[in-house]
Order: sequence, then structure tokens, then C-alpha cells
Amino acid sequence: MCAVPGSGIAPCTRRPRSWASLWSPCCVAHGSWPEVCRAQYAYERRPDSLLVREAAQLRVLADLGGPRVCAVVGLRSGVVFTESVPGPTLMELLLRRPGETRELLQRPLDELRSLHRPGSARHLDPAGVIAERSIEGTFSRKFHVEAGAVYVDRLGTERLRAAISEEVTELVRASVDRLHRLRMALPAAGGTTLAYGDLKPEHVVFPDGPDARPVLLDPGLLRAGPVADLAKLLSRTVLHLVARPPDPVTTRRILDGLALLALSPSGHLSARDRRPWLRHLLTLGLMDTINITATYLSAPAALPLPSVGIATIDRALRLCRLFDAVSADLLDGACGLGDRTLDRIAEVIS
Repeated sequence: MCAVPGSGIAPCTRRPRSWASLWSPCCVAHGSWPEVCRAQYAYERRPDSLLVREAAQLRVLADLGGPRVCAVVGLRSGVVFTESVPGPTLMELLLRRPGETRELLQRPLDELRSLHRPGSARHLDPAGVIAERSIEGTFSRKFHVEAGAVYVDRLGTERLRAAISEEVTELVRASVDRLHRLRMALPAAGGTTLAYGDLKPEHVVFPDGPDARPVLLDPGLLRAGPVADLAKLLSRTVLHLVARPPDPVTTRRILDGLALLALSPSGHLSARDRRPWLRHLLTLGLMDTINITATYLSAPAALPLPSVGIATIDRALRLCRLFDAVSADLLDGACGLGDRTLDRIAEVIS
């Protein structure tokens, strides 16, 4: 993983994030916690492991001269060493300057223009793709018909009271069922463009200040359209707000900025064409939020989680009620879909 901001050239192993990310797919495939540990140990030593591909992607991005990324120093024992990237993260700046949300969120997307151009996929060896971070791929892996039911049944069993865990399970099951149906109407993934794949507020650092170009951490390049990057950026920003609610004025300003950003790519479309585009964006965003929430809820009590994961679990029931309501809106094609979703999110945060 990339270096901790301000720490010099040092590894950020981020062991909690790495283990939490791999726990959910491994828990069904390998069963018990010791078996998952053995699978993780073996995986880290494979020549095609995620970190090997991530280091290669950072080098490709640096050579392309496109997005500004942290420089790789080396790779050893399952850890990527990079140069330090000091400075505030995107999320920190949003909380400090909520009135500039639209502009701040646009800066990392501007860095990705070269990836979002048709034909950019030719720069990446197919073997170097990190498909594990695809929103749809992750959703399909977690919630596919056979093992998905077992996985959902385990949500919250070690971290929530029994009654809450039961309600969470039912809400997630209903939301996932609707999202499976919504997926059928989505455009086919792939194409000739690249998505950064793991564009999240904590992966965007501003070493030269909020008005300068940011540095992007932890890529997950894959063949996908630009909507994938926008969906994950919006989803993870909302999740941070839900997990750690700011004051109501800050919340509203950030949500208004998110809405402006979400609608801007569809400005050239007619009202008739804008609705399916927005439904596509919101469907991907909801998938991503359920993906990461389920990862936290399925983690065994012995597994350390990042602070945002613990905070997400504390508000799990509210979040899952949000998933239920938004997925129902998406499936029904409710009028004022964007405004209704925004209001629902604001209610949960408050």
C-alpha cells in the first residue's frame, strides 16, 4: 500500500483494510478464521497478487504522465514501499471547506481524463488489471446466488445484537435482490477506457494545497467507463458522512456539492436520457456502499477494523434502511430520484 502521509519513505501495510477486504470473499470459500489466515498468507506470496499488480500500475501511471500518483520505491514481503505524500486528504478538505465540495471533488476526476479517453485501455496489460476492485465484480462475488445467501446470513452475527442483526440481514437481502434485477438493465462493463477503480476520498491527497493538483493513492485500474470512478467517489464520501456525521450545515453543503458533481456529466443529455444515466450512477453507488458495509458487518470480532468501519457498524441499521429505501426507489423508477435519494441520505446522517 502507499506510504502514510508525512511518515517519510515507509510502508503503510494497512493490515486491517487488507484483511477486511479479503475476509468477505474468503469466509465462504475457506470457512474458518484460521483457514482464511492461511489463504491470505499464501495469496500474498503469489506473483500475481493484488499488491504486485498495484505496484506495476503505479509505475504505468507514472510513465504515462497522466494522473499524479505516489512513486514506487520497491516491493518486498507483500508490502509496497512508496515515497511519502504529506498533506490533507480529500475528505479532510471537504469537512474544512464544504462550500467548495463540487470543485474539490472535481480535481481527482480531472486527473483521470487521460484514463477516461477512448483507447486508454491499450496502455495496460490485461494481466495487470485489478478486477477485484470493480464495483459490479465485487457485488457479484459477494452476493452471487449460491454463496451469497450464506454470506448475508452471517452479517452482523459477531458484532451486532441478535435482533438488530436479524433486521440488518433482511434489509440487505431485500436490497441485494433488487440490485440483482437492476444490474440486468445496466450497460455492459468494459470497453476501451480505463477506470482508476479505487477512487475514494482517503486515496486523494493534496500535498501542495487544495487549489493544486492532488496525488492519487492505491490504484485498481480496470476496463470500465468513467461512471465507475464517479460512483465510488460519491459512495465512499457519503459513507464517511454517515459514519462520522458533521454538523447539519456542513452536511447539507457537502451533499449539495455531491449532487452538482453527479449531474454534471449528464448536462448534455436530454431529460429523457438523463434519468437512465442517473439510475446507472446511483445503482453503482448503492452497490459499492453495500459492498463495503457488508465487509465490515461480516468481519469476525477478532479482526481489527479501521475507525470508519467501526463507526459504520454502529450505524448499520440506519444504513441498511437507507439501502432498502433507495433500492426500492431505483427499481420503481420514482420521480425526482436524485432529490429523493439526497433527502434520504441527509436524514440518515442527521
